[in-house]
Amino acid sequence: MKNYITKSFSVIAFLGVNLMVFGQTIDAKSKTILDDITKNYKSKKNSYFKFSYSAGGSSQTGIFYSDNNRYKLKIMGTEQIFDGSKVYNISDEDKEVTVAKPNDNQTAFSPLSYLDSYKKEYNVSYSGKKTISGIPVDVIKMTPVKSNGLKSVTLYVNTPQKKLIKLEQVSSNNDLSVISISNYKENQALSPSIFTFDKSKYQNYLITEL
Repeated sequence: MKNYITKSFSVIAFLGVNLMVFGQTIDAKSKTILDDITKNYKSKKNSYFKFSYSAGGSSQTGIFYSDNNRYKLKIMGTEQIFDGSKVYNISDEDKEVTVAKPNDNQTAFSPLSYLDSYKKEYNVSYSGKKTISGIPVDVIKMTPVKSNGLKSVTLYVNTPQKKLIKLEQVSSNNDLSVISISNYKENQALSPSIFTFDKSKYQNYLITEL
């Protein structure tokens, strides 16, 4: 489940009516919507939101902080910090911390992930409008250009507010996972230490550097 989460949040950008890059197609309406979202997120000093993650009949609630270059994620009793250089996975249950240089999936955990990866990795099409909890949203469907373990990713966008509010992933074996985002906050006065790992707080933990 952690691998699903670290590959989970994102969207899209570029110019033209239909882009064709290595057989890739991106329609103009989706591109415009996702470009605006990307610009909105990246214009903020920092962002915070709460989200629910549902898969296999179970649901968990998590929180996410980001300043575009760094992030902190808390979900399922695990905390993950990316300080711009290394990723720290902290498990209170196991009393264990693993430290590693980020791979592509880890650095991608952000609402901006699909916003960046869509350019090369997905075909993108506009699928119309839908209402979620009384909010009209634009629906954007993404399918991978190459096999990556996912059959499709569907994004639900509050276009006037330029925010992603829901994301659905269908794996190659048809497993569905859903992330619903709420309680956005932006440009907060965050503690300077929020994106740092303080080793002194984990003296009774097993710390493993990979």
